[in-house]
Amino acid sequence: MSRQDPLPAGTGDADSEDVRLMQQVSGGDMLAFEQLVERHQTLVAGTVGRMLGSNADVEDVAQQVFVRVWKSAKRYEPRAKFTTWLLKITRNLVFNEMRRRKRHALIPLQSEPDGEEMQLKDEHGQTPDASLLEGELQGAIESAIGELPESQRMAVVLRRYEELSYEEIAAVLDQSVPAVKSLLFRARTELRERLKRYLQG
Repeated sequence: MSRQDPLPAGTGDADSEDVRLMQQVSGGDMLAFEQLVERHQTLVAGTVGRMLGSNADVEDVAQQVFVRVWKSAKRYEPRAKFTTWLLKITRNLVFNEMRRRKRHALIPLQSEPDGEEMQLKDEHGQTPDASLLEGELQGAIESAIGELPESQRMAVVLRRYEELSYEEIAAVLDQSVPAVKSLLFRARTELRERLKRYLQG
């Protein structure tokens, strides 16, 4: 594969439009900036939310991402897909927030998943309906993803929810494709272990 990774099918025009808008943003065009935000706020907010969990910080961090886009517009060069560049900014700010939380010990990660697992265990004898079990499994999956190390978590989020290629994830994480595959392998192994009781059921 060449150094310039090919764009996924159907994304070339979208990326060209992003580059055009960024050129306008670099000249101070607020309307172009608002269009960029509208085009990518779902990607950014979704990635931030899955990395940090549902709380008030998600909106703040997502806003910081776009503030960084505005401030960096004059230095932006379209060497890779715009969304790759955008997700790198998202990655940096999310990792900073995760490290800040760890320093301040604000997030008791263990308590919530344990509670969910106990709740599901209690309901096994009551044959809950399929939709309830599916909802609990989805919650357990998200909790398990939330306990992964930051790079593994980001790789899983980008692969599972954003459906990025290995090459795109490697570009976002500044790692090689084999390193990304290794991250995902370790993450999936860990998730299978954490979700063993659900998978066996």
